[in-house]
Amino acid sequence: MPMFSISGTEEDDIMSNSMGKLGFHNKIILAPMVRVGTLPMRLLALDYGADIVFCEELIDIKMARCRRIVNDVLKTVDFVAPDDRVMFRTCATEKDRVVFQMGTADPERALAVALLVENDVAAVDVNMGCPKEYSTKGGMGSALLSNPDRIEAILTTLVRGCSETATTCVSLLRMKEERPRHPVHCDYIRAIAESVSIPVIASGGSLDLIKTNEDIETFRKETGASSVMLARAAMWNPSIFRSQGALSVDEAMKEYIKYAVRYDNNTFNTKYCLCQMLRDRVESPMGKRLHAAQTNEEICEVFGMAGFYQMTQVELEAQRQVLQDTSGPSLRPARDGDVITMAVRFERREYPPQITPKMYLLEWSRQEKIDQPAYETEQRAQDRAFQSTVTVAQTKYRSTLWEKSKKFAEQAAAIVCLRTLGVPEGRIGEENSGLVNKRKRGERRLSASEDTSVTHSINRKRRVTEESQKEERESSDTLMVVNGSCGQTVPRP
Repeated sequence: MPMFSISGTEEDDIMSNSMGKLGFHNKIILAPMVRVGTLPMRLLALDYGADIVFCEELIDIKMARCRRIVNDVLKTVDFVAPDDRVMFRTCATEKDRVVFQMGTADPERALAVALLVENDVAAVDVNMGCPKEYSTKGGMGSALLSNPDRIEAILTTLVRGCSETATTCVSLLRMKEERPRHPVHCDYIRAIAESVSIPVIASGGSLDLIKTNEDIETFRKETGASSVMLARAAMWNPSIFRSQGALSVDEAMKEYIKYAVRYDNNTFNTKYCLCQMLRDRVESPMGKRLHAAQTNEEICEVFGMAGFYQMTQVELEAQRQVLQDTSGPSLRPARDGDVITMAVRFERREYPPQITPKMYLLEWSRQEKIDQPAYETEQRAQDRAFQSTVTVAQTKYRSTLWEKSKKFAEQAAAIVCLRTLGVPEGRIGEENSGLVNKRKRGERRLSASEDTSVTHSINRKRRVTEESQKEERESSDTLMVVNGSCGQTVPRP
């Protein structure tokens, strides 16, 4: 039997869920919110008392291309796009309480995504409420409400194709022309709740009705709903889920940062969520420092949490080392003719923004006063994968694993060289190497201005990064690309 939930905010939608894991009576729920509903916010909401949490909307066509990867370092399950972006990250803590929301207008793609994630989430939700153009122009979101045949096809396909316990739950939205600034229609929700025998979830009270935890129950009674879903009220201060009363926003932000660091959250996503919590303080000195931060480490510095960041990175690096030590000889250098090989891949998420192993290898070569690294890359005909060999001090290094792009193959070769030589490669949590960072500090000291303002700090970082990237490009200009189909060596385009 279908289950319906009624919402008064644009974040709410239609879901296919596993009722063996979830129920919707007397629940307080974190609503799906774009850019907000990532793993740190979901875990924090659960800590504070939320019963169910939604992830942000993820588009079916992007998720369908993802690989499911068990991240043994973070102890998460990651769904990784072809460009190595983590589209969705989850963990065991939330497995039975997280709802995966997708944007879709295609039954088969919806099923493919549901099958991809179904063993790692408690429910799968199909967005049929968002009225914004980025969703509706693809026939998704509220556009689906004008196509009942498509709705039926999507839900039927999901129910038949997923696990035996799968059922459906529909969120009915307010008028599609309305936005969060409009008042919630409690009378509409009550009328529907009194007309059906299935659970009704009410939301939309964040603007003027829900200011404290006690207001949640008041709102539920006023609407006659079975449960309540919170969006903006939780985004502004997730501790509103605490039955003992909300904490200060500053305290909630620090707890959020702990999860963001522990689970290697995207820096700019972390900044976005923290700025939503700051609200009218975003232009304060703290807000400006936060806006200028370019890494999670710098965010921690803004909040006086540098020690926590360093401690966490040490723990994560120790875990990486344990995994490397127990993974067998494939991670140790070996000889293949005149080439030193190792089975490694370049994982972009393991390195800070704008820092790469190639940059570190180039800097090390400059420091040692030897010729800059020379790369030779081969493309395999059958799957167009790439493998690169780097020559440093007349010795060749190569990863035995093929990469999806020439750039990643070169980075993997650089990693083999750096690890063989025992030189730091720039990974997050790695001990300061004194290579790239040392040059940055030197250039800062040579700066004509000692102004420590945020604006000047940004300009210095941009200048250093641009120069490092320029040198890396210059290094690549000498590379050769080998056409794997015929073995002919041609100049790099």
